Amino acid sequence: MNKVIKLLKDSAWARWIVLLCLSLPMFASYFFDDQFTTIGHIFKNPAILDLAWTSGDYGMYGGAYSLLCVWGGLVICGMLLDKWGVRFTGTLFICLMVGGAAIVLYGISESFNNSAFYTLLGGLFEKPSLALAYAGCAVFGLGSEIAGVAVTRSIAKWFRGKEMALAMGLQLALARLGTATALIVVPRIVNIDVSYISFSETAKPALVGFILLMCGMLVWAVFIAMDKKYDRQAAEEALRNEQPISKEDKFKFSDIFKVLGNKHYILISLLCVFFYACIISFRRFATSIIIPRFGIESDIASIMVAMIPFCTMIFTPVFGSLVDIRGRATRLMIIGSFLVLAAHLIIAFAPGLPSFGYLGIALLGVGYSLVPAAMWPSVPKIIPEKNLGTAYSLIYWIQNMGMLVVPIFVGKIIEKTPDEIVAAVRAEYLFIGLAVVAVIVSFILSRSSDNNPHLRLDVPNKEKKVKK
Repeated sequence: MNKVIKLLKDSAWARWIVLLCLSLPMFASYFFDDQFTTIGHIFKNPAILDLAWTSGDYGMYGGAYSLLCVWGGLVICGMLLDKWGVRFTGTLFICLMVGGAAIVLYGISESFNNSAFYTLLGGLFEKPSLALAYAGCAVFGLGSEIAGVAVTRSIAKWFRGKEMALAMGLQLALARLGTATALIVVPRIVNIDVSYISFSETAKPALVGFILLMCGMLVWAVFIAMDKKYDRQAAEEALRNEQPISKEDKFKFSDIFKVLGNKHYILISLLCVFFYACIISFRRFATSIIIPRFGIESDIASIMVAMIPFCTMIFTPVFGSLVDIRGRATRLMIIGSFLVLAAHLIIAFAPGLPSFGYLGIALLGVGYSLVPAAMWPSVPKIIPEKNLGTAYSLIYWIQNMGMLVVPIFVGKIIEKTPDEIVAAVRAEYLFIGLAVVAVIVSFILSRSSDNNPHLRLDVPNKEKKVKK
């Protein structure tokens, strides 16, 4: 009789250590990506900054995150993960993420400003620091997005048949905690008097973010060791029991066309890009909008904006459970899109009292919880299991198109409008327009769901795993 080997993933403590090792790099990634969010208003006064960036420059920098993702990076990601495996591919892009952050940190430092390299780039670009930071942010964004896909797939591998939904929810919560931490902590970091750090308004938070990324890379190495041991155990068990080692379907280029030919998938992708542009791009300029609109200090503004990720950390699991138990996912997408539209209308047109600012941001946070909780679990209902990796990569690819373009437009609006309140309202016009489109798309998706009941988009799905 064959002896049963207890696999490492069968141990609860091992699984949760793996989850922690997978979550910390994404916590650091979210922190670094949002490190300038609550100090974005400082770029409206470039004359007082060592860096001398304008709001338009900051918008360009923010859009760089999605540059390489949009130009095919996320699609190639699916092929690399299938061909090389999660350990090698994940490590490659974790290193790209840290390397891109190092380039950003160097690009906004005094060392670069006084270097021969700065002079060389000065012959090619008007603002060498922006050019180098833009390149670094593009590399960081590609590494971060693909590392996120590797993390999701690794969680599925370790928690399949276990607490997969809970694990994915906790990973997302920990990642968004990185955003919340940046929103609250960065303004305090900037105000710390450290005279030996030049370019302190931007270099200090970037240095903290880079240190967190280095720590994330170290714990990723712990995951690699544990994952290698688990694979070795699984191979030994399969050999002992004379069972073939299962392999996932390989990526096929034709899968892209199969996925893109699904109209419901296209609707979800469109909802994703317009909906997330209303929140992620808004968050980059939130302080530049809410400080003049509601007459608050930057410290209060950072706390107000931090409500967005904190709301999602609390409510996303709640709404996810509601979708599992009650269904009606497309109706919740409509409600969430309406809440985001209402939030931007309040931020744009409500009286300039701080209480209305809190109300608008709170509605934004609840809407940000509702739509993802209903949208991401809907994808496996309309896409075959073997094409899910391609499907999610393509959604992220389409989403990053919005993340590339919208910050550039918002930054230019704020830069070209002298009156701060008028600039804030004009920026909100763009977000309101995007929210209106998201509402329309969610209605079309819901109507299509009613006309195609076999898709079961609005049917409770408690037994199936929920993906973020």
